[in-house]
Amino acid sequence: MREQYFLASEYAPVAPERAAFHIIPVPFERSVSYGTGAACGPAALLAATCQLEAMENGCAPGEAGFYTAPAVDCDGSVEVVLAHIETAVARAVSCRACPVLLGGEHTVSLGALRALSHSGPLGVVQIDAHADMRSHYEGNPFSHACVMYRAVVDLGLPLAQFAVRELSREEADIRRRLGVVHYDAATLAREGLPSAPLPPDFPRRIYISFDLDGLDASLMPATGTPSPGGLFWHEAVQLLESCAQGREIAGFDVVELAPIPGLHHADFTAAKLAHVLMALVVNTNRKDRP
Repeated sequence: MREQYFLASEYAPVAPERAAFHIIPVPFERSVSYGTGAACGPAALLAATCQLEAMENGCAPGEAGFYTAPAVDCDGSVEVVLAHIETAVARAVSCRACPVLLGGEHTVSLGALRALSHSGPLGVVQIDAHADMRSHYEGNPFSHACVMYRAVVDLGLPLAQFAVRELSREEADIRRRLGVVHYDAATLAREGLPSAPLPPDFPRRIYISFDLDGLDASLMPATGTPSPGGLFWHEAVQLLESCAQGREIAGFDVVELAPIPGLHHADFTAAKLAHVLMALVVNTNRKDRP
């Protein structure tokens, strides 16, 4: 299959040392528990970027340079794959670029967080239908249902969750015990988006993990576990902007796209979300890039 590059219709790829963004496709699918197809998500998202326009929220992120890395090798054990992801993200950091992971199942976020947690305090902002706070799921500590537990417990990262609406009793107990900030979907529907969604002591440097099932299933049906009651487009963008205000975005991911053949709008929505997040990076913490 022909190699895809992010927004190749508008920009020629640049060398990794000159790019403000390293786009890292991770077609990893090992522990999905309902619908399948997440391994095809990165390629579908990249293909859809060719239908994007260059401008997004008043800027053109591609002018800062896109480098689309080769897809991460997803053969071998989960730990081997996570090590590959960590290496790719570390390379982005060494180039002073923002790593952009395209999943794949949500487990891939752990590799990025391992790499970024070495560079100082880091908080995780998660948009998701699920808390992903199980210590193990079906006997697997590296299930997509465990990724945020691993981030908080193994890496010691502060976590803020938004739009969760599928939650086990175990996860509710765990996140209460661990002090996880959360605005679940029912709370957001009842009270609206908070004006200051992150507490004052939350790290200035943040990583945004956007599981596409955080969006309402009517907007994003192409995911393994589409769930009603999620965020709609402008709510999601407003939430991201509020979380980023006064902070530095160290990296982000868009995960769990499971393309449905012929359903173009879902792939395009995922691609546009990644582009919106890039614009948010440019508008918050990349203005002083040489």
